[in-house]
Amino acid sequence: MQYLRIKEELIEQIESGLFVARQKLPSERKLAEAFLTTRVTLREALRALESEARIYCEDRRGWFICPEPLRYDPRLTLNFADMAKQQGRIAFTELLQAKQILATKKTAKLLQVPMLTNIYHITRVRYLEKRPVVYVVNYIKADYFAKLLDFDFTQSLTVAYKKHYSLCYQTTYYRISTTSLSGEVALALRATSGSPAMLIERTNYDQKGRLIDCDLEYWRHDALCIESVAELVSQEA
Repeated sequence: MQYLRIKEELIEQIESGLFVARQKLPSERKLAEAFLTTRVTLREALRALESEARIYCEDRRGWFICPEPLRYDPRLTLNFADMAKQQGRIAFTELLQAKQILATKKTAKLLQVPMLTNIYHITRVRYLEKRPVVYVVNYIKADYFAKLLDFDFTQSLTVAYKKHYSLCYQTTYYRISTTSLSGEVALALRATSGSPAMLIERTNYDQKGRLIDCDLEYWRHDALCIESVAELVSQEA
């Protein structure tokens, strides 16, 4: 099929160094002309490359070459900034909103509290090299963190917990799934609606065994690589 031929040719150009990380590709019109094909066929090739995390699309800006993904090890307790720094990346966080709300049916279930309980709702976008890569929603039990909204949420929540409340994460339950970006999440990540994404849901417990918060992270699927080491325990008698 023609789109597969175009895809393979673009892969060769990327791997040969003709295009480098974060470089913008020529417009779809110019690429279609170069490959003597239609825009429809070209987009099939581009979407296939996107699914393999070789290129990414920014809404109304075009297609770009994917940089190396951030390596994420769930065993470690590094915050986003420290994890990026260890890997030689430049990271920062933008606060979208931080407010106190009443727990809905959904958030009450996440935090295991009655509906209408006071909780904090924090929404942030995190960047690598000025590119938005993850949309983060935090739900936090307000009873454990008086005046939490006074703090700077462009910095790490875990640092604020430890410094001001003498609390730290002891146990975390992870759930990782695939999803797609839409609405305000897609807008914040400069992604087209329907773009593939990775959803990491974390429920966090403190050193006293109490569930204190949960967070939902919507990652551009090409921006994160989850890797870890498992120590297997023999089940033999």
